[in-house]
Amino acid sequence: MTLRFRPAVRWTLALSTLALCAATAFAQPAGSPPDGPSPQAPLNTAQRKAIVDTLAQQLRIRYVYPNKIEPVAKQLQARSAKGAYENATTVEAMGEALNKDLREIGNDRHFRVEFDPEVQTLPVGAEPPKPTREEIDQGREQAAMMGFGITRIQRLPGNIGYLDLRGFGPTEFIAGGYDAAMLLLGGTDALVIDLRNNGGGSPSSVTYLLSHFFAEGDERHLNDIYDRPTNTTREYWTLPISSPRYTKPIAVLTSKHTFSGGEECAYDLQTQKRAKLYGETTGGAANPGEMVALGHGLAAFVPTGRAINGVTKKDWEMVGVVPDVSLPASDALSAAYVALLEQSASETKNPEQRDQVKDVLARAQAGKIDLPIYTPRRPPAP
Repeated sequence: MTLRFRPAVRWTLALSTLALCAATAFAQPAGSPPDGPSPQAPLNTAQRKAIVDTLAQQLRIRYVYPNKIEPVAKQLQARSAKGAYENATTVEAMGEALNKDLREIGNDRHFRVEFDPEVQTLPVGAEPPKPTREEIDQGREQAAMMGFGITRIQRLPGNIGYLDLRGFGPTEFIAGGYDAAMLLLGGTDALVIDLRNNGGGSPSSVTYLLSHFFAEGDERHLNDIYDRPTNTTREYWTLPISSPRYTKPIAVLTSKHTFSGGEECAYDLQTQKRAKLYGETTGGAANPGEMVALGHGLAAFVPTGRAINGVTKKDWEMVGVVPDVSLPASDALSAAYVALLEQSASETKNPEQRDQVKDVLARAQAGKIDLPIYTPRRPPAP
């Protein structure tokens, strides 16, 4: 799931995030204040046209690929002019119709239209207002309630660590959780990072987590994000963190539900040759973006930027991240676990410890060790 901090009043900004496209965990269900917009409010022809025109305008201003978006904007407006949305007589119905058309015509998995009256669009390049103390406290509380995006930490037989990470919340709220997790897992001989249900999140948090997996002084250029509205590029390098470093073998689990920031995490570790990936090709959503208001409580997520991997100079948009070992997501943990045990057995110098690992390996190969069960999360809307 995607982790998103959502204060009482949320302003949209040019997010350096890969995650506002999937089901959210830090977010509360979108609703409307008693005296504000309602999803059941009626819409007339002029209002529907205004919503489509606003969407087309925002796409032209903000979408990361300007040459690709012009035909999309024109087609949406043409459909509106021909009466394609006349049956969308309520705000909710209009949002559903536009969501379907935008995703199909735009061919970008990050696109979506939803009812969210809290969204207010800032001008391009404008600084968002600073969050209030109440909003900051709320963000910290939500992060803690969601376990900082960490669903499970476990030491598996054979001294293999297991970290089930479902999303990347705002760094200022989750960094301590990552530090604590790595402290608990620091004594293991190898680590499995389970991203099969990871819907994405903040790229800064991806960077913070990955900074734990390189030795002190080993700086790595992980990723860049180009933002079209401001025509700027931000680089993401590993950080000089003071928390524990983990330099032992790592395996990463992926699925078709691994999305956005989860894909970046997997791709960065793969391209830096720091981990081996097991599972399915990921969802293929690389473009970060922002929410923009369309009127009557509707808002659209518009991809405004693109990821540029520090090694390949490419992204995973529409193609996904291809694992090193392709197999059904449900089998990925078992395969990765056995592989890490085999490596541990071959590298362990202590004879007694080697015999113990070999015993665990034999039981794992026979399927006699209970491993965490994989239950796919609900995927993003098609």
